[in-house]
Amino acid sequence: MISPSGTRVTAADGETLPQIGARITDKSAPPDDGAIREWIGPQAFGRWTKLRNWIDEFYPGVFAPDWLYGGKNRGWSLRYKKTKAFCTLVPEYRLFSAVVVMGGAEREKFEERRYVWRPQLVKLYDEAKTYIDGKWLTVAISSADDLHDVTELLTMKRPPPSHNNSTPRSSRKASSR
Repeated sequence: MISPSGTRVTAADGETLPQIGARITDKSAPPDDGAIREWIGPQAFGRWTKLRNWIDEFYPGVFAPDWLYGGKNRGWSLRYKKTKAFCTLVPEYRLFSAVVVMGGAEREKFEERRYVWRPQLVKLYDEAKTYIDGKWLTVAISSADDLHDVTELLTMKRPPPSHNNSTPRSSRKASSR
């Protein structure tokens, strides 16, 4: 059903398990929610669902998520894009990551807020290689704080349509960093 890339480890009962972070590489069909849940685990799937729901809520009708197959090493990923890439979700064994490409304008905005971001995110940003199209930040989402960082990055990258913000501005500010 799901075949991972990378090396495998052997469990005590002799069963071979995928290594943490291995990708879904069975190219016969994109994974469905059941396969994603089984692969990344219930906790990560909860965060996966929260992020997808957040994108749907704050950007209704803007993006049509598209499954991409990146070959036997990269496996499947779920891309959100309109004309420019918004983010890509990467299901990995027992976790998932969000890839956010930050062009020049986004990097300037990030730098303006450098001391507002969590230190872990700043370190990730500083260590990310800059390519011609921008810095590719791959954020492993393993906590509510990581999920919050990604939603803040995405809001900074592309502010949600104003008609969609049902939360008053003052309370949104209070809940952000």
